[in-house]
Parts: sequence; C-alpha cells; structure tokens
Amino acid sequence: METKTINGYPFVKYTRDTYPPEEMEARTLEFYHWYNTRRSVRDFSDKPVPKTVIENLLRAASTAPSGAHKQPWTFCVVSNSNLKKEIRMAAEAEEKESYTRRMSDEWLEDLAHLGTNWEKPFLEIAPYLIVVFKKAYNLNPDGSKDNNYYVNESVGLACGFLLTAIHQAGLVALTHTPSPMAFLTKLLQRPANERPFLLIPVAYPAENTFVPKLERKPLDKISVFYE
Repeated sequence: METKTINGYPFVKYTRDTYPPEEMEARTLEFYHWYNTRRSVRDFSDKPVPKTVIENLLRAASTAPSGAHKQPWTFCVVSNSNLKKEIRMAAEAEEKESYTRRMSDEWLEDLAHLGTNWEKPFLEIAPYLIVVFKKAYNLNPDGSKDNNYYVNESVGLACGFLLTAIHQAGLVALTHTPSPMAFLTKLLQRPANERPFLLIPVAYPAENTFVPKLERKPLDKISVFYE
C-alpha cells in the first residue's frame, strides 16, 4: 500500500473504479429507480432479523463523513421486548400531547394525508429499534471534554447512509421523531454528552403493508443549475 506523510500524519493512496459517461448515466438512473422504491413504512412484521444484519447496517452507516472525522454518533439497538414497550409508552405519551395540544391546525392538516396519529404500535412490533444519539461533545476518562464539529450535519449524513443500507438489505424503516425525545436518554441510560436524534424501527414489511400514495417533487422543483 502506497503511503505518504502530510503535516506529520500518514495518508494512504486512494483508488476506485470509474466509468465512462454512458455507463455513469445508466448506473445513476438504475440507482434512482431502485431507491425511488424506498418508502417510510408503519406496517411492520415481527419476523426475526439476524443480529449480524443490524451490525452490518451500522457498519455501513458509520462510513458517513463527519466533521474532523469525529464520528459523533452512537447507535443504540433495542430488541428487548420490555424496553421496547417502555419506549412505546413514553413515545405515545409525548405524541398524544403533541397531537392534542402542541401541533397547530395547519400542522395537523399537513399530516392528514399521511394517516398518522399518536398511536405507535410498531415500536413494539419491529424486532429492532435503532435509536441514534448525537454526541454534542466527547467525554474523556478524566472528565474533560473534547469538541465535536458539525454534529447535526454529521449525524444526519450517517442516518441517510443507514436508511440506504436498510433499503439495500430488503428491510423497511421509519424515521420517528417523538418530540421531545429526552425520555430516550433516560430509558437507555445515555451519558450527558449524548442527545437523541432519531428513533428508527427496522423490520421486514408486514404481509399487508400500505403507504400513502405520494409523488416526489420533480427535478426542476428541487434543483437549480448554473451553467
């Protein structure tokens, strides 16, 4: 392996496959059509998923770029049925408060076509819940703190990688964000430097799974080209 030193740190030579323009066009179009089948799902199967699959999903997520390569994330994987039940109860309490008191009429109207409500049975049905925590800073053994950088951006990228890996595995997921999420810190006994970011149930889809009939915005509505 070819190496060099920059500013006193080791670097290794990087290579990867590249493709001619025609093949790139075909590959990117194929990937788009494949990934366009990804949907947020709320109808989960309780069919077991191998733990090794979850481990590989987390390895894939951890390849995401991060500020100063600090990798400011912790993936808490919950399969214990009692703990999943506690998470569901706490999440539903927050969601019920949101749906009945916190959300504006406009917000509720915007959600109506998705068919959501405060009840979250999938939190117990899905064999795994991946609770993603962001590390606001690092805690050293001596109690001192180290800064992390671009934490939200870094953890958001890792979650995007995770969702892609889940889809590639033939599984489904949901990005669940009960607000506030402080109950997750308490239930999972996370340290003071970690904050809950996303709660992601992972499973096979249920035998009869339904999702809202939606259309994604076309390219000309999401992009601007400067030529």
